[in-house]
Order: sequence, then structure tokens, then C-alpha cells
Amino acid sequence: MILVTGGAGFIGANFVLDWLSVHDEPVVNLDKLTYAGNLHNLASLQGDARHVFVQGDIGDSALLTELLQKHQPRAVVNFAAESHVDRSIHGPEDFIQTNIVGSFRLLEAVRAYWNGLDATPKQDFRFLHVSTDEVYGSLDAQAPAFTEEHLYQPNSPYSASKAASDHLVRAWHHTYGLPVLTTNCSNNYGPLHFPEKLIPLMIVNALAGKPLPIYGDGMQVRDWLYVKDHCSAIRRVLEAGRLGETYNVGGWNEKPNVDIVHHVCSLLDELRPRADGQSYREQISYVKDRPGHDRRYAIDARKLERELGWKPAETFESGIRKTVQWYLENPQWVAQVQSGAYRDWVQTQYANA
Repeated sequence: MILVTGGAGFIGANFVLDWLSVHDEPVVNLDKLTYAGNLHNLASLQGDARHVFVQGDIGDSALLTELLQKHQPRAVVNFAAESHVDRSIHGPEDFIQTNIVGSFRLLEAVRAYWNGLDATPKQDFRFLHVSTDEVYGSLDAQAPAFTEEHLYQPNSPYSASKAASDHLVRAWHHTYGLPVLTTNCSNNYGPLHFPEKLIPLMIVNALAGKPLPIYGDGMQVRDWLYVKDHCSAIRRVLEAGRLGETYNVGGWNEKPNVDIVHHVCSLLDELRPRADGQSYREQISYVKDRPGHDRRYAIDARKLERELGWKPAETFESGIRKTVQWYLENPQWVAQVQSGAYRDWVQTQYANA
């Protein structure tokens, strides 16, 4: 049995689905079901005894203690986080509460549980913390990619809160001996991605005939990681990672945002052409850049490949085609997640588009 936190969100849900596709080991899935947590992501597991869903908050110490004692997991994989930079700029307090205070309470509950285990399960237990490359700050155009030794220089409330959680995890290992592992990933994309992030927003807006808003000049560079590759990396780190270590997970796909949008438009032109015969690129709209927008992220994932033999299975071209096709095939999912909260967020962000 493993306990997954945040397992109804984008990456967490993909991980739960991936895990149960390759393992019979059950998953207890704890998710608060905030705006981006969506049980529809897990609809295919309805009635599957291997998946136990619990609605709750990682900040709820009593609930955590109850779940750990009841289910006796051999590992905890922590995806639970507020994760959107723009939302953190408009409302940072939720990010402090979930990403810092929530992580602290989760670590404390796990530490108490781990301390009570018998010798063998205590030795075998793992706590895997899923984090982001944004904790490292911004890179100059020609600078080497982020390695695990890169200094933390977070530039947004989101990345600062995730950096704080990373430091807590490290401290709980060095101070208390908690057997931890940390992964720092680059920008994920793929199925089940809430349509506030770049790629799904472009797909959804394009199909709806709406503007495709690009911040600033669109030359912000990111490394792009297909979410199912990220899931396989987490499984591998959980299986064989060295205790106390950090592993960077990247897709080896550095691309400017504007190129991503153009690629999405080209795929939609091919797979779902506009009725008027024009390209979806006609809908591109440049908007004012967001405050403190990091210029470039890039992940050096060689440590993960060298030590654990992992590398991504998808190229960007294959992954983005699968992603666009998934959104075209799942309009009902898109309609379900476009709640009032989502529309309010889009209005706040792009009112002046």
C-alpha cells in the first residue's frame, strides 16, 4: 500500500493511473479537491478495490495520523500543492498554507508514523516529495541547465513556497533521519491538465474561437516533460533512489512559449481545421507580461539517467500530438472543469488581452 497526496490533480492523477496500470499494489489517494483536483480524472478507477479515495487536506494532522495508522503505507508520495504561478501572484496565502504549512504537518505525521514502525518496514519506508525546477530561479540564455547542485533562487510566491517545502524535507532527513527522496521536474504537459496552464489553455481557447494569449514577447524558454514520462521517473526514484538525494526530471525539450503555441496551432490546423480555412495562429494575442516572469528554465536530468537508468520515452513532437489528440477526444472532461472558478481566473488574468 502507498499513500499518494494530491492524487486527483493533473500530475497526481496521472501517477495514480500509471501506478495501477503497472502495479497491483493499492493506493490510498488523499486530495482536498480544490479547483484543480477533479475526481473525473480518476473515473476509470471507479469500483477498483486497489484505489481508496479520501477527500482531505495535508494540513489536517488528525486525518493524516488516522490514515497512516489505518492503512500502514510503505511509502508516501507527495504531490499535494498549489502550483500555479499566476494564482500565487494574485493570492499568495493559499500557497503558504498548503505548500509550507501543509508540507510541515505532513512531514510531522509521517515522522511519527515512521518512528512507530518495526525495524524492517521502518528501514524500507520512503517519503517522496515532488517539486519543481522553478525553485532554482531563472537562467540566462546561454547558461548551463539546472543540476541538483544549483542554488535555490525562487522568484515567485509559488516557487518560494515550493523551495521552502524542499528545505523542510531535506531538514527532516538530516535532523530526524526520515528516509526522503525529492524530485524537481520541468514543465509537465499531457492529458488531464487543468486549462489554466499554457498548453491546455491554448488548445481549449483555439477550439472555442477565443484569443490565444501569450505573455510579453513569448520568448520565455521552458523544458517540457510529458506527464507519463514524469510518472515513470517517480516510480523509478521511489524504487531505487538514494536516501536524502534530489533527482531532477526533465524532458530535454527546451522551447520558447511562442514556439509551443505555434506547434499546437499547427496540430489543430491538421487535426481539427477551422471552418473558415484560416490557421489557428490568427487567434494569437500578445498580452502584458506577468510580474517577475522567469526568462528560462532548463533541467539537466543526467543524474537520474546515470544513477537509475531513466530517460524520457516521448519526444516533444510525439508527446504534444498525443496531448492535442486527447483534448480533441475528451470535450466532456474539458466542459466539466470549466467551472465558475476557472472562468473567474481567466477573467482576472486576461481581462486586457
